[in-house]
Amino acid sequence: MITAGIDAGAATTKVVLMRDREIVGYRIFGTAFDFLTTAEKIYNEVLLASHIDKGDVDTVYATGYGRNSISFADAGISEITAHARGVYFLFPEVRGIIDVGGQDSKIIVVEDGCVTDFLMNDKCAAGTGKFLEYTAKALEVPIDELGNLALLSSYPAGITSMCTVFAESEVISLRARGIGKADIAAGLISSVAQRIVVMAKRMALTDQIAFVGGVAKNGGIKVALEKELGVTLFVPFEPQITGALGAAISPALISRY
Repeated sequence: MITAGIDAGAATTKVVLMRDREIVGYRIFGTAFDFLTTAEKIYNEVLLASHIDKGDVDTVYATGYGRNSISFADAGISEITAHARGVYFLFPEVRGIIDVGGQDSKIIVVEDGCVTDFLMNDKCAAGTGKFLEYTAKALEVPIDELGNLALLSSYPAGITSMCTVFAESEVISLRARGIGKADIAAGLISSVAQRIVVMAKRMALTDQIAFVGGVAKNGGIKVALEKELGVTLFVPFEPQITGALGAAISPALISRY
């Protein structure tokens, strides 16, 4: 059986193609302004690279912010459910998920791959990839280098504001005072990690925790979270595709979560 999962996120669109519950291909691409066009483009790319004809795909499931725009999908499920199932497929022992993407952050409590509770921050950029993106620009550091730069710091700078606009101003002020980029980067990473940890503790996550989403590729955030939580996090080989993976293995239903 061949299935496909499409995660139409606000920042990136992910496609996973599976044959008999094995991943045969995946792609990640910037969403831009058109969920459907982006999804069709990378879906066709994955099919081509995997040498699979579109007519041979049994089902296509969509998830994510733009799932209702994917008109060629057979059904849609929420991203909460999709991430839970995708993580369970990779790490059956996991009991909690920290999912930090470009626009929101989520804490998901799971049991045997099923969602039992969750908490989402989608009203503020604090604790998300967007916060890191904006503040990295103010620091004049490429976003994909911010985490490794932070790991070089011995004296992280204190970032007092979690509002993106004020934090950008704070970064500029710290630079003007001669604070090193590594120390500022470490301060930014620490502030985001602390915001996420507050959410995780509210949901009573203590161990067996997976870290997924685009921000999970940031090594500095992973280290900071592990230090604050006192655990070693499970991180998938490609942390951005767990939603699409969960959609690809999901039954044809729409969960309340």
